[in-house]
Amino acid sequence: MKRIALVLFAAVSTLAGAQTLEKNHVPQINVSGEGRVYVIPDEAVITIGVENIGSDANDVKKKNDVSIDAIIKYLKNTAKLPEKDYQTKRVSLNRNYDYDKKKYSYVASQTITVHLKDLTKYDALMMGVVDAGANTIQGVDFRTSKQAQYESEARVLAVQQAKKKADDYAKALNQKAGKAILVTDNTQTYYPAPMMMREQFKSADMAGAKETLAVGEIVVTANVNISYELQ
Repeated sequence: MKRIALVLFAAVSTLAGAQTLEKNHVPQINVSGEGRVYVIPDEAVITIGVENIGSDANDVKKKNDVSIDAIIKYLKNTAKLPEKDYQTKRVSLNRNYDYDKKKYSYVASQTITVHLKDLTKYDALMMGVVDAGANTIQGVDFRTSKQAQYESEARVLAVQQAKKKADDYAKALNQKAGKAILVTDNTQTYYPAPMMMREQFKSADMAGAKETLAVGEIVVTANVNISYELQ
């Protein structure tokens, strides 16, 4: 008798729980949105380097050190860049074996990233570091000084797109999208890659100068998932 009563109590409790869950369940629609802001960059991070190869480890290391010293002095004293705007990123000294010549060689390399906040100085900077001893240029990443502002604009556009989707789906169902129930930010933080677009960048005193930098456009994105109440 006790066992029957216990089973009956469990069944009633489960039914009551299901009724409560059904009562509290809110019909909803889950949509995603993406916002994109296209920007002409005004800054760049340039990765330059020095590499020397030889049969003596000390010799190639010393050659590298001489060039790096000259490059840092150029950045500091001639280019007048703040010390926070350039940084050593990688230093290596490797021994390689040539099986054909049956002897070892050594490769010394070092890279420095330079945060250039005035793109009109790009050509002068590149010539300066090459004259100082840089013999490798590993890449240029374009950026914007107003990253936070454009990220905020992209978030607004992402929400607007999500709301438009929700309204479209709800309308097709002869319903309406109500208030937002849950918002999830899915944005990946990264510095955008250059878009394939050529943009001439020159100052007034550079008229007639060679055009060696295509800054193009970068895109700042935001991604969001939003659940709306269906009415």
